[in-house]
Parts: sequence; structure tokens; C-alpha cells
Amino acid sequence: MQSAMPGGAAGLASGGAPGAGAEIGGLSALLQGLSGQPVALDPQQWTAIQQDYLRELGELWRQGLQVQPPRDDRRFASDAWARNPVAAHAAALYLLNARTLMRMADAVQADAKTRARIRFAVQQWIDASAPSNFWAFNAEAQQKAIETRGESIARGVQNLLHDLQQGYVSMTDHSAFEVGRNVATTEGQVVFENALFQLIEYKPLTTKVYERPFLVVPPCINKYYILDLQPDNSFLRYAVEQGHRTFVISWRNPDAMLAQATWDDYIEDAVIRAIDIVREIGKAETINALGFCVGGTMLGTALAVLAARGERKVQSATFLTTLLDFTDTGVLDVFIDEAFVRYRELQFANGGLLPGRELATTFSFLRPNDLVWNYVVGNYLKGETPPPFDLLYWNSDSTNLPGKWYAWYLRHLYLQNELCQPGKLTTCGQRLDLGAIDVPAYVYGSREDHIVPIGGAYASTQHLGGPVRFVMGASGHIAGVINPASKGKRSFWTGPEGHFPPAVDDWMAAATEHKGSWWTDWAPWLAAQAGRQVAAPRTYGNRRYRPIEPAPGRYVKVRAEDALATLATGGSTV
Repeated sequence: MQSAMPGGAAGLASGGAPGAGAEIGGLSALLQGLSGQPVALDPQQWTAIQQDYLRELGELWRQGLQVQPPRDDRRFASDAWARNPVAAHAAALYLLNARTLMRMADAVQADAKTRARIRFAVQQWIDASAPSNFWAFNAEAQQKAIETRGESIARGVQNLLHDLQQGYVSMTDHSAFEVGRNVATTEGQVVFENALFQLIEYKPLTTKVYERPFLVVPPCINKYYILDLQPDNSFLRYAVEQGHRTFVISWRNPDAMLAQATWDDYIEDAVIRAIDIVREIGKAETINALGFCVGGTMLGTALAVLAARGERKVQSATFLTTLLDFTDTGVLDVFIDEAFVRYRELQFANGGLLPGRELATTFSFLRPNDLVWNYVVGNYLKGETPPPFDLLYWNSDSTNLPGKWYAWYLRHLYLQNELCQPGKLTTCGQRLDLGAIDVPAYVYGSREDHIVPIGGAYASTQHLGGPVRFVMGASGHIAGVINPASKGKRSFWTGPEGHFPPAVDDWMAAATEHKGSWWTDWAPWLAAQAGRQVAAPRTYGNRRYRPIEPAPGRYVKVRAEDALATLATGGSTV
């Protein structure tokens, strides 16, 4: 493998030869096959890349075995790489080839989507072919094998066999966690359940609560307890501590019973149903609601359905890292085209389930060095056991999706972007218009989000019909959202009131940075929407919706693999 990557760039050496034009044509054909679209290479750029490569390669060979490994790349930062001249040279050669291949990908002349696909594919191959990923070239793994007298190799084989049996690469010590014991521990009761979800009401932590209840709609592609990992970083507990009578939807991990479930089912029988139940329990005409990621997309859809019906049941809406406008979907766009969506529609034409592990693998390979190869090296080459980490435990606790729901979502939102086009999309029998959602909205986006790019989150400001507050936080999709106020970490940015230019870059240019968590900005905003304070309830639910079981409930504990297995038996996991 180590020779494969240098060979991939070695053809550059013939840049001035008579066959160079044929080389460019051959590479164009290769890239066209990779992307499925016509591409071309600029001969002048190609020549410059060749010349730079030859110059850097010559310098590398002149250094011979005196080259030092790049300490700014954590894959090669260990002293073991510096003490092994052959390994250090291999690392330097690999990085030269990686830079060159990415320059080649960037030099492709094609439409933006084709270029993005080529760049993504090349980056995946570069990351996979790193010498650190192979024991024969990993100086650190070799040193550990010597120091442990081969024990690290034996443990690595055991780890590999274990992960092959479970079907995915271990990112954490799963035995250290249990839902309801040391994650998802905020006290509460399940007060309603149907085929799609359980509704959890949390115990008040204040003597008084706001009169308007608060409903959280998490993404159905994950489990809700990312919002309730530990007491000191639980967003749900924080909301309760602020005096809100808080409810959360806990989605069922789809099994055979949901193999025919649709997007409309989730909107009508889950989101809107939950809104009505919370209103009834709280004896409130309107409630405050929050949607996170896909949960925000479903909340926005539900609010548009209610607006089309002339019903005002929600006082304010918070959208966390949510896409309502799917123009900017970031790296995920490389997967979406007519052929892919049509394939999924045919696959799920008669129902079925998308395995949660398939989604989890896709998201992991959006950041392969952090979420794949890092653990391949640690678990298998070094024989290490990954340490306990609650967030990675949650990340591995995947959720299936109903196939019809998934295919509809791809077609109408990711591919055709119909939700933000007034009157284009029909859901639950209503033609939707986001502009008809005239309630106050708090829109949050994370600056380094690779799943919901900051531009995609910001785009909601251009469509919602009510007063909007947009806030940008530091970090990514999860770490940006789960940023406890008590820890005072990172930063967030706010802009001038009512200032929402079409481009997020223009908004950022006028924004002001604030140290700490965006939670401290959101809390007073929500309090202003929550009404007066009343005595906290002493019991859960009401006469109609009585407690069923303690939080976190049964639904969240079902594993995706167990739910998927019911397709063969026709049974249920709950």
C-alpha cells in the first residue's frame, strides 16, 4: 500500500514528455468515471502541478533518511516516527503525494457538484492509504509491539474479531454506560406513547414554572439523550432549571411495525400530536417548541401545516442546526442526485427499514480520520481499548429509519428543496409556506458544522415569517449545540437586530462575538416567550395522560440491530 500512493502521483514525472497530452486525457477519463460527469484538466495547471511535484520530490530524496516527520499531523507526531528514518521518510512522501493529489482534484474543470464529488472521493482514498493505517508502516504500533512483547498485537486481533462480530468499529467502552443509569438520567415520567414515540415530562427543579410548557423535538435519526448525557452537560436539565415545564419526544427505534411509516405520519401522529398533548397537560393555548437537526425540519414542517390550517398552537420556535432550505447541504450533497434518490425509492417502494448502521457509517466517513481510522489504528494496530466517552457511546447507539420516510425526505427536501418554496410541498393534505410561520423564532447554527453548514442553518432567516434571532456558535454539529453555560467555553456571535442579508458571510461581517455558551443568550429569549410564572405541578401529566413508566422509558433502550431483526419475524421490540 505504501508504494501505491507514490505510484499514483509518480506519473506526474513525465510532464514534459510527448505523451503528456495522452496522460491528461487518461486522467480526465479516470476522473470522469469517478464522478459520472464530464471533466477536463487545464494543461497549464497540470504542468505547474507536475513541476512542483518534481521539485518537492527531488528535495525529499536529497534529504534521504534525514527527513523529519511532520509534527503538526497527529498521525505522525509520536517520537517513534522521528526515531525511525524509514517511517519518517514514508510519512513525508505520503503527505507530498496527498497534497499533489488534492491539487489535481482542485484543478478539475467541471460543475461545482462534480468537483466536490471528485474532491471527496480523492480525500477518502488519501485518508485510507495513510501509512499510519498499516502495521507494516506504523512506527508507533511497531514500537508498542516490541515493548509489550507482542501482547498489543494479540489484543488488536481480539479487538478486531470483537468488532467484526458486532458489525462496527468500537469508538468507546460500551460496557461503561447504560441508558437510564449513567446517561439520560434527568428525572421524569413517560406520560404518553404511540407507535412512533414516547412523550417524557421532566420533574420541575424550581418551585415555580412558566405557564407556557416547552416541547423538544430531537432528530429521529438519533436518540434524544444527546440532549441529556450527564447532569452537567444536559440541555434538557438546563431547560428545567430555567423554570420551564419541559417535555421531550423519545422516538421509537423503527422495527417491523414502522416499516410502512411515512413523513406525513411523523408530522401528524408525532410532532403535531405531541404539541396537542403538551398543550392539554399544561392547560395552555400555546406552547414553546424546539427542534434539533432533522427534528427542527419536522417541527418547521408541522408549524407550516398548522399555519395552513389556520391553527396557532405554538408561541415560539427554536431551530438548532436545522435545514429548512436545503440549498446548502455541505458535503452530504455529494451523495444526492436523481439516480441515488431513484434507487432508494425503488428499494423502499414496498416499505422496509434503512439500517441505522448504514447511516452511522456514512456520517463517520464525513470525518474519517477522526471517526474511523483513528480507531482502526488504536484498536487493532496498537491493541488499545478506547476509553469511556458518553458522546461516542451515544454516537454508536444508532437508529433505523422507515424506508418510505427516508426516500421521501431525500426526494422532496435534499434533492428538490421543496419545503422553502411556497406552495410547492404538500404535507398532511396542506400546501406549505414557511412564510406563514409568523411566531418568534430563535435560529442557531454552528460555525464548523459539517452536517448542517452554517449557511444552510442561516438560510432559515430568509423564509420564516415572524421575528427572527439568529445566533452562531463555535465548533461543530454536536459540540456547538452541547456547550453547557456553566463551563463558559467557546464563543457565540449575534448580529444587529433585524439584519439578515441573503449571504451568511455578510451577516458574519457585522456580527459581534461573545465569550461563553449560546445557552446564556437563548435562556432569556425563551423566558420572554414563556408567560408568567405559576406554581410548579406536583404530579406528572393529567387525568387523561397518566404516568406510564419512569424516564427515559423503553423506546430509547431498543438497539437498532434488534429492531431490524423484527423484519424477519414480524414482531415488535416494544
